[in-house]
Amino acid sequence: MKNLNLLVVEGNIQKENDNFREYGIQTHAESLKNSLEYYSKDLNIEVFNPCSEKTFDKILPNIKKYDGLIWGGSSLNIYNDCIEIRRQISFMKECFRNIKKILAICWGMQVAVTAAGGTVKKSVNGANIGIANDIEINDNGLNHPLYTSKNKKFNSPAFNFDEVVTLPEGATNLASNKINKVQSIHFTSGISDIWGLQYHPEITYHKMITLIRFRKDRLINDRKCFKDEEEIQNHINFIEREIKVSEKNSRMVELKNWLNSLKAVA
Repeated sequence: MKNLNLLVVEGNIQKENDNFREYGIQTHAESLKNSLEYYSKDLNIEVFNPCSEKTFDKILPNIKKYDGLIWGGSSLNIYNDCIEIRRQISFMKECFRNIKKILAICWGMQVAVTAAGGTVKKSVNGANIGIANDIEINDNGLNHPLYTSKNKKFNSPAFNFDEVVTLPEGATNLASNKINKVQSIHFTSGISDIWGLQYHPEITYHKMITLIRFRKDRLINDRKCFKDEEEIQNHINFIEREIKVSEKNSRMVELKNWLNSLKAVA
């Protein structure tokens, strides 16, 4: 079997990635690459950041060589109009025309939904900060290959303030929790078969805790998610208890299942 050619899309702007590195945090693309390679070393992975490119000329001439695309997280909000967001939506539409298999995670799912005609807004039930609790797979999800060997109800690393409110035409909702009605979806657009996740199976809880500490001022003063650092520490303590019972292969099985779906058609 040939090595799979994968394109990983970085959703953050360069300044945020520089801040990540200064704080000792992997970029989201780096987390994706490491998690994919945990399941298979026979992958040719390239990383592309549409935010940093004025044109897509570096990618488009050979875009059909990719067996699959994975689009990760970002601190951006899809409903804020800026050039970096417009570039990402435009590039996702190019991917719909050229790449058959897409796994869109968190921000990636929100970009895919928007590019396909759905809508994303600020979550009315609050945010998943470091963890999404009690995600429950519905009947559609239980019969979907995304969730092979996954428990019907589970917790997962997550970090989102926004949510999908209108699905693209023909999309199927696969899982929900109390915060977000749409935690995962399946739809098609152009030639692409898209699996979307609002949560982050590829990111460790340890990274989520570091992100919370990195964003603590924003979480207290801007987002108003916590009243003070003591509340943040209590939340971190809760996530640390989840680490003790979380099992890596179970947490990341969606990645494994998506890779298996690629191998089946490659």
